[in-house]
Amino acid sequence: MKYLANMTDTQTLHLYSGHPMGLFPSSKDAPRVVVTNGMMIPNYSSQEDWERYNALGVTQYGQMTAGSYMYIGPQGIVHGTTITVMNAFRKVLEKKVSPKGRVFLTSGLGGMSGAQPKAGNIVGCITICAEINPAAAEKRHKQGWVDELVYDLETLVKRTRKAIRDEEVVSLAYVGNVVDVWEKFLKEGVFVHLGSDQTSLHNPWAGGYYPAGLSYDEANLMMVKDPELFRDKVQESLRRQVDAINQHTAKGTYFFDYGNAFLLEASRAGAEIFAANGIDFRYPSYVQDILGPMCFDYGFGPFRWVCTSGDPRDLQATDQIAHEVLQSLYQKAPDEIARQLQDNIHWIAEAEQNQLVVGSQARILYADAEGRVQIAAAFNEAIKNGDISAPVVLGRDHHDVSGTDSPYRETSNIYDGSKFTADMAIHNVIGDSFRGATWVSIHNGGGVGWGEVINGGFGMVLDGSEAALKNLKNMLFFDVNNGIARRSWARNEEASFAIQREMERTPGLTVTLPNLVEEQYLRGLFENPD
Repeated sequence: MKYLANMTDTQTLHLYSGHPMGLFPSSKDAPRVVVTNGMMIPNYSSQEDWERYNALGVTQYGQMTAGSYMYIGPQGIVHGTTITVMNAFRKVLEKKVSPKGRVFLTSGLGGMSGAQPKAGNIVGCITICAEINPAAAEKRHKQGWVDELVYDLETLVKRTRKAIRDEEVVSLAYVGNVVDVWEKFLKEGVFVHLGSDQTSLHNPWAGGYYPAGLSYDEANLMMVKDPELFRDKVQESLRRQVDAINQHTAKGTYFFDYGNAFLLEASRAGAEIFAANGIDFRYPSYVQDILGPMCFDYGFGPFRWVCTSGDPRDLQATDQIAHEVLQSLYQKAPDEIARQLQDNIHWIAEAEQNQLVVGSQARILYADAEGRVQIAAAFNEAIKNGDISAPVVLGRDHHDVSGTDSPYRETSNIYDGSKFTADMAIHNVIGDSFRGATWVSIHNGGGVGWGEVINGGFGMVLDGSEAALKNLKNMLFFDVNNGIARRSWARNEEASFAIQREMERTPGLTVTLPNLVEEQYLRGLFENPD
């Protein structure tokens, strides 16, 4: 804090995994802060390495926005979950059929997972969220983010049946283990339309996942006194959970991994989680089936901003500006992105009444590069004119189009063999740094665990100046289109559409496009080499 308070606009603060290495001379055009978290030599990035080097105090787990000065509380995950659950229901229900009275079963009521019941209410379904920690469940209930608490399975079954019968929109927190719910609903014949999981399986041995058969207190004690036995219990519980889920999906449940390493850890536990080919998982990640092709490949992702004044009136002004920009873009949008714009127009119109702010006066919505640039430029003009009283900080979730290489989440719908590479995320942080970002960050870990992802982000201060306008146009454009270009090169049709549309719109953008060959010709080369 001392460095930040005393630094000049020709210095840059360099943070090494939480350690302020110092202020170094730079220039006014350079980032004011460069953040790295958990950067490791690749051969030393296992879970065991994390435990060792973190204990030594030489590295830290930066998560995603939490390590980048861009965390805005659970609002971000509420929006992402709303978009995901809404479109998951669209996959399983006939057109124009409401999700009212349909069940979404999941787990977790923590800092991120606690967004699920709120999102379910916005979508309009029955959300059942199991949480083993009574304090976490009760906290979310007091906040108004979950409607009702249920403490025993029999009551849960009765309450769920009533909600189905009456076609309610309601969120229920079951204080207990989600494995028991999956098994009980199977036994009682309660049909689950959507299923997922948001336990913190990126950290399975230290409280991220509580095994069935143990109380919350018993599990915490075993974690410390007999960690090997606790590990065995976690893996046994994962096998039980997957077995129950498999039986539900055989009856028609749509299950998806929500990027918490559920499929990965279930496979390591020996659960029946693989598809018939023995290579792929039998269930998709939500990025593979929903957010990847629908949002990320088109450049839509979680754009966010913070009003530095802390004045709710400034946030209201930004909401109105964003709404007007999206409405304008919708009028001329091609069919491929009309629904994405429509969903976010609906989101921003209702954002204030949904009471999403926790702490900072901040907002999030999904927008593509054109939307982000136009919204930011309008903010900058409003600051210049005094319609917004103080600077606005732009950012985004790392869970986005370009900033994150994560083969089990953000880049799980990359199928050209490159999903285990991290060039995109590294180019993103470097590219943002010299295009006007106020600060940049890059992390190992985040969401799916240490060693499983490289993710980065930025912050950009808008102060109403011409320099800010120039920077936002340059940086926001690259921050999105870098990822679309990579996704297009991976042969994703939606990304190919988006990047070709962008090249038509933007002089100076020239992206290498793939040369597609019909599969029959490739097959012929290998089957009949002569």
